[in-house]
Amino acid sequence: MRIAISVGLLTLLLAVGAYAYQGLMVPDAPVPTNGIILFTVGLALMVVVGVGLMGLLFYSSRRGYDEPPHIER
Repeated sequence: MRIAISVGLLTLLLAVGAYAYQGLMVPDAPVPTNGIILFTVGLALMVVVGVGLMGLLFYSSRRGYDEPPHIER
């Protein structure tokens, strides 16, 4: 099951990458240098935020912050 999901996601990633590459290489509509720089910066920031949020998720899970409170009676 994991292999099928991994293959499906990898195929989807490759298809999106190929589509984006073809879109950027259209000779009739060149992307200005500023557009490529801003796209790259936005992508990098998105990755940093995603990695940071996932890190916080794992940190809080391992520290026990996601557990329900224990009420002493």
